[in-house]
Amino acid sequence: MKFPLVTHSLAERLELAEIRFVTSRIQGIRERAGNPMGAEIARFGGATAYYVRQMPWPLFNTVKGLGPDDLDELDPLLAFYKERGRICTFELIPGKTNAAVTRALAERGYFQEGFHSCLYGLPEPTAPVLPPYLRIEPVTGRGQFELYGALHCAGTGMDPGGTQHFIDNNIVLFDRPGWRFFLGYIDGQPAGVGVMHIDGEVASCTLAATLPEFRGRGLQTAMLQTRMHEAAKAGCRIVAAQADFGSASQNNMERLGMRLAYTRATWGQLAARGSSSR
Repeated sequence: MKFPLVTHSLAERLELAEIRFVTSRIQGIRERAGNPMGAEIARFGGATAYYVRQMPWPLFNTVKGLGPDDLDELDPLLAFYKERGRICTFELIPGKTNAAVTRALAERGYFQEGFHSCLYGLPEPTAPVLPPYLRIEPVTGRGQFELYGALHCAGTGMDPGGTQHFIDNNIVLFDRPGWRFFLGYIDGQPAGVGVMHIDGEVASCTLAATLPEFRGRGLQTAMLQTRMHEAAKAGCRIVAAQADFGSASQNNMERLGMRLAYTRATWGQLAARGSSSR
């Protein structure tokens, strides 16, 4: 399979795959009985705004897909968050972002506060040969989510008291189209997790986490290899993943042949930084 070149069209297709898996995730949280997390999704032109009342972190209160054609919707979008007492973050990709977009955000008190890498690669038709001490298994039943939630929580450095939230907010994705979960073991001990979402021809590696005591032993590389192979088995043409710029995660992806598609800009509100959110 020929490696696709980086184009505006490819960048927008990768962004669309990300919007779709985030939308599916927030919808799953919203559809829990009584919507206890207070999840909402709103669309303003081509931009999608996510809000989760009980999860104030930027990941769950983010605007994706904003472009120059959506600027007439910018003030209503900001009012959506203001009404909920929440600060939002904008994630902007090259090709869609121009001076009109950044000027409009700057005029409303926003500034660029970070970068994030989006990488892409080809699915791997050949099953990976893993070291004998490593094992990757798919999650095949809802009963495995107690273990998944504990590993996800601890692997991402969250308070163990929140494990049930990780279980509840991920088990709802098990039966939703496109989602696949994996458990990783080192020397037979549960050590980490990985998640993938398939959207047509694009397989997105949406999350990976390893317990601190097992890091540096190749689990995340093995998890990437496994998902790239699963993407090939599913008939995908592209594997996408996100990582902090220049991070160990990005380095692992590049070692497996993935390339940088674009560096996404993160914009936040200057005046609101350091203030509390409801």
